[in-house]
Amino acid sequence: MSIRTCDRGHKYEKKSDCPTCPICEQERKPETGFLSTLASPARRALENHGVDSLEVLSTYREEEILKLHGLGKSSIPKLRAALSEKGLSFKD
Repeated sequence: MSIRTCDRGHKYEKKSDCPTCPICEQERKPETGFLSTLASPARRALENHGVDSLEVLSTYREEEILKLHGLGKSSIPKLRAALSEKGLSFKD
């Protein structure tokens, strides 16, 4: 495990090669909305692909979402539930 410092000056320990600062990630995590229910890798994957609303998410098929790096099967039930609450669903 190595101690690293991010561009914002946070010191953190990291086992992997992932350059993401966990302190910065926690600070930018939304407090509400469907993205707030997801783990950071899943949230970043969606954000990096422009999926920032349930309306945009509903234009994707489940299979397409699962192909995004950082998203796994455990995210799908959370996303389905969020879509369902708004009367939306994944694209068929």
